[in-house]
Amino acid sequence: MFPNSTYAESVDFAFWFIVGISFTLLVLITILMIYFVFKYNRKKQVKAENIHGNLTLEIVWTVIPVLLTLGMFYYGWMGYQDLSNPPSDAMVVKSTGQMWKWTYEYNNGLVTDTLFVPVNRAVKIDLVSADVNHSFFIPAFRIKRDVLPNRENFVWFKAENTGSFDIACAEYCGLQHSYMYSKVVVLPENEYDLWFKNASEKKDISSTDSTQTLN
Repeated sequence: MFPNSTYAESVDFAFWFIVGISFTLLVLITILMIYFVFKYNRKKQVKAENIHGNLTLEIVWTVIPVLLTLGMFYYGWMGYQDLSNPPSDAMVVKSTGQMWKWTYEYNNGLVTDTLFVPVNRAVKIDLVSADVNHSFFIPAFRIKRDVLPNRENFVWFKAENTGSFDIACAEYCGLQHSYMYSKVVVLPENEYDLWFKNASEKKDISSTDSTQTLN
């Protein structure tokens, strides 16, 4: 499966790294547990002996967990650093979360309920909430960021494949939380430019018609 964003590969690697360590420890502990159950079975009348200190064992069971923990921290921290530093030339879109929908506002004032972005271009999403706590989550891109009232937040990504991908709210926000879905549609650069031009022209026509009606 091809990665759909700049984060997918690194997040998947960190995930499987942690799962691999956890699975290895589970198997090792299970094997040792079963071994000692049979070895010191009461029927065999084998008595265990107390160990009054073993420097080698103490070093091993201290150093190995520390190294494994530092490894997990390293991959998590590097991913967090990347996520927290968008490129200076990133395209900016403002996303507002509210009960129960997402809206997206582009730099010319165009507002949509579906996020359209060009492929292979950095996109910074400024996140705001109009009411309660939400969480902006694009599973295929492996990104999630809280959207909180009275607090500005952001997330950025670069989509590497064209297509349509789900956007969900990952924070329980009320009665219709489970229906708070949207889409990010990733288009080739020329198709995105054409969509943006047409959508902006329709917005301008609608604004002109509304102004004339009021007058």
